[in-house]
Amino acid sequence: MPGFDEIVVHDSIKEHFQRAMEQKKVSHAYILSGEDGMGKKMLARAFSLALLCEEGSGRACMHCHACRQVLSNNHPDLIEVTHEKAASIGVDDIREQIHDTISIMPYSGDYKIYIVDEAEKMTIQAQNAILKTIEEPPGYAVLMLLTANQETFLPTILSRCIQLKLKPLQDSVVRGYLTERLGVSVTQAEIYSAFARGNLGRAVSIASSENFQAMYQAVLQLLKKIHETDISEILDTIRRLKEEKADIQECLDFIEMWYRDVLVLKSTKDGDLLIFKEEYPAIEEEGRRSSYDKLGKIADAVTKTRMRLNANVNMELALELMLLVIKEGGREN
Repeated sequence: MPGFDEIVVHDSIKEHFQRAMEQKKVSHAYILSGEDGMGKKMLARAFSLALLCEEGSGRACMHCHACRQVLSNNHPDLIEVTHEKAASIGVDDIREQIHDTISIMPYSGDYKIYIVDEAEKMTIQAQNAILKTIEEPPGYAVLMLLTANQETFLPTILSRCIQLKLKPLQDSVVRGYLTERLGVSVTQAEIYSAFARGNLGRAVSIASSENFQAMYQAVLQLLKKIHETDISEILDTIRRLKEEKADIQECLDFIEMWYRDVLVLKSTKDGDLLIFKEEYPAIEEEGRRSSYDKLGKIADAVTKTRMRLNANVNMELALELMLLVIKEGGREN
């Protein structure tokens, strides 16, 4: 588990926490919001580590008894709320793990910290139960609600918590992390950062995912040869993507970025602006045979496919319709 010094991103949130500790103004309730993979839990645990450290300097020393307990997931005053049901956090989860234990003084130190991950899954009853604790917390209590969607929270919870939003990182930051920390090549790091859209956790996951690599190669080969590929081969590729449990949204992201590159190169003639720099010849060829009108229709087809998938249209059918639009020059029959 990293401390604040080891976390290379989200400086404004780290500074907020450190300033609160220095000024002895730690809030009793925080909401950390952001996409999955952006580092909410990492920040919450780093904050907990600093709060529970016996040195009390606002930075975890990493060697005192309390730090060692936190690092080994064994500190009695750091409670991570769990829930048996995957889809929801129920009122019993909140009562048993927070409400029924929060009146017990900390075993050591000044704080007792509760981390509720996926807090958007709290039912209304669970939110009302935790609201009572947020409204009248013991002086030593710190509650941290981690969420990908704080709009699901009751307005009364939002108004009583310090809200900290994790913002997407610049692509250059993500690329730098991948190349310097993980040894990813510059070319691949540029591709992974484009897919990640500012989400460092997602970029790291993509970089190590065999499923992503398989999807990448399958879609790449299909798009490079789609005008010469017959319908049966297109259907075979779709079935293979399904069998390999490819992330269909990532497939659509790939197609969007591919034709974005086609449009950029066609418009600017500048290969340095491409995401898929190593595929310059194929992208240039596609630009020669594709009009601006066709590229616009392909973009519309991808958008329509996302809408169809959100409406639970059969995945194979939705992809087939889109790929036929691409193959046939932008016309949907």
